[in-house]
Amino acid sequence: MTELRAIQAVTWVSTPAPALRLLDQTRLPADEVYLEATTVDGVVDAIERLVVRGAPALGAVGAYGVAVAAAQAGREGWSAARLDGEIDRIREARPTAVNLAVGVDRTRTHVLDGVDAVVAEATALFDEDVAANHRLSALGADWIADRVANRPIRVLTHCNSGSLATTAWGTGLGVVRELHSRGLLGLVYVDETRPLLQGSRLTAWELSHDGIDHVIQVDSAAASTILRGLADVAIIGADRIADNGDTANKIGSVGVALACAAAGIPFVVAAPSTTVDPTTPCGDAIAIESRDSAEVTAFAGVTTAPTSSVGFNPAFDVTPARLIGAIVTELGVVEPANDTSMRAELPVADVRGAHDRADA
Repeated sequence: MTELRAIQAVTWVSTPAPALRLLDQTRLPADEVYLEATTVDGVVDAIERLVVRGAPALGAVGAYGVAVAAAQAGREGWSAARLDGEIDRIREARPTAVNLAVGVDRTRTHVLDGVDAVVAEATALFDEDVAANHRLSALGADWIADRVANRPIRVLTHCNSGSLATTAWGTGLGVVRELHSRGLLGLVYVDETRPLLQGSRLTAWELSHDGIDHVIQVDSAAASTILRGLADVAIIGADRIADNGDTANKIGSVGVALACAAAGIPFVVAAPSTTVDPTTPCGDAIAIESRDSAEVTAFAGVTTAPTSSVGFNPAFDVTPARLIGAIVTELGVVEPANDTSMRAELPVADVRGAHDRADA
């Protein structure tokens, strides 16, 4: 067994003032810089600028963000209506990742009990996510080890679903780390994940941190890598999973799934059960965030396209359930089919109120 060191991108600090401490992922891999958000503006800015990203991490940030709002309300004498509106700003900062809304809604019910009560509930959510990550990683590694004969197992990843995207350990990358700890992992093919390079900047940084062998490839190489037989399985995370198993994840995920289907290798989604939205019937009902055109028409601040051109920049796509070999959560593994119901397959809590508001 290989012992791996934890990376923690989200932390609550109480002194000298209540603050949400975040590893600034826009600065990685060159600089490991931490920011402290003490205001709602700071939390919202961190979410929108992708200082913090990844559905489970956003759930924790949403939960602790309510504490930031409550503390600021106490300092500045906000009315109850002002506080409620500021909490809604945090909740709506990124519409596709359902965990953000779930985290906010879980802790906002404790606001009247004081900041400490909000922090306690947020910390409970944080600890539950850590445990869920380890549990789903073990289940995912079991499922893959039972179905992939090649040893060592070669994995392809898209975007980042590791410690940086969660409270600790990871979901999709957590499965990779679990395979590595069991001595089953070979080479990892890391999709760079344009336009913001979450693969080359973040996933590769985490794999380097853990001493895991990997290579970085451009996104357009993924299908060729899979069809040439160089990968045995593709593993991704998720930002929202509909009741029928359709899964929203970083743009480019569906292309990887199509290549896996053509090559006959498993395409695995790993996410905590909080990412499953039983009130969203299918992928067509998932709101897809559009980001700034300049992320596509420029690179590192340098314009790379004609000034008259406009970038098309959806942040996510939706992979149909029929292309997914397994959806792994801490509650179990579902092998989707056309008639899959995540609500029926897993004991997922009905959080209809939270999810309905998330898409309002």
